[in-house]
Amino acid sequence: MGPIELAASLLAAGPICDRCLGRRFALLGEGLTNAERGQYVRSAASGLTVPVAPGRCWVCEGLFDRVPAWGREAAGLVRDHEFTTFLFGVHLTPRLEAIEEFLDERFPSLWAEPFKRDMNRELGKAFERVLAGQGRTATVDFQRPDVQFTVDLDRGTIELVINPVYFYGRYRKLVRGIPQTHWPCRGCRGRGCERCHGTGKQYPTSVEELILPAFLAAAHGTGGHLHGAGREDIDARMLGRGRPFVLEIREPKRRTLDLASIAREVNAYAQGAIEVLDLRPATADLVEKVKEERADKRYRARIQLARPVDEPAFRQALASLVGEIKQRTPTRVRHRRADMVRRRRVHAVQGKLLSPTEAEVDVLCQGGLYVKELISGDDGATQPNLAALLGVPAQVTELDVLDVLDDL
Repeated sequence: MGPIELAASLLAAGPICDRCLGRRFALLGEGLTNAERGQYVRSAASGLTVPVAPGRCWVCEGLFDRVPAWGREAAGLVRDHEFTTFLFGVHLTPRLEAIEEFLDERFPSLWAEPFKRDMNRELGKAFERVLAGQGRTATVDFQRPDVQFTVDLDRGTIELVINPVYFYGRYRKLVRGIPQTHWPCRGCRGRGCERCHGTGKQYPTSVEELILPAFLAAAHGTGGHLHGAGREDIDARMLGRGRPFVLEIREPKRRTLDLASIAREVNAYAQGAIEVLDLRPATADLVEKVKEERADKRYRARIQLARPVDEPAFRQALASLVGEIKQRTPTRVRHRRADMVRRRRVHAVQGKLLSPTEAEVDVLCQGGLYVKELISGDDGATQPNLAALLGVPAQVTELDVLDVLDDL
């Protein structure tokens, strides 16, 4: 069926407004609105130019007349929020869903667009007009908008979703005994008990908890989370250039922050426990990239040996560690990590004996290698390992991450 025949059939089905008529020909007539298309096809098919009042339209029943009010309501919801991008979506009424199916079955068109798309576009235009009257601007973003509105056409309500804002940075952890993120108490699982003194936490604070407050205060967010490029052990320090992270702030009212000022505030609040640096705005895409980062790392380990060893034997054992390491998930983390054998590489090892039973070792290795078990062997779960090569039990007493060699 050609456009004119289709238009005539639609007009014969009942009173239909120009917009709903034109929507069945949305891919025809570049630069026209659906209402203008409807005017043209109405005239061509029937010779009539008198439009049908939207309230009499058997398709939309005048729903588009409510668009300006929804635009104003949406603008009111975000009056106190900073944003540069937005997106509208709609939930159709059951009646409209049935009508869309009916139109596609009885009046199939190669040129039609869905009711939702038309409504979303008009809502966006109305919203932009209100913003312009307030001296504000924003653009549509179909992928990751700052704010997102969903209009329920059946109830006439608007739901607002404020999407998170993200910031990249690096942290240095200068003391031991602090986890990267909040750990619920093992005894009460976060509810609060005598063991955790009612805090619900296994440890008094974390890198995340030392960084978040300044960001939340500046962004007026409701919460947040630190996504790290891996994590060091709780009893290990993170030195050098620091570990990359992305901080996610939920429901922010402000998205443009003075990051230099925030860095100073975080560092002062942490009182030497941690330090943040290289802060900059980020995107949600960087979260996945940071979490999947498998950069090489440099470690320094202080080692306690069960019996004295001599320098030649020590150096020979270190040299034998260079190459591929087969490492089963360490016993200490097997309760929360997949039990599997990983293959990682040690690129270089240097070390010195501090005494016949003490040593210091620097390791350059592939990301994901457990250095403590590289030294101890973990009852043979890591091969090769320093303890087995020396024939002497060995344990790491202090561990520092000297550098994360990432490309972020």
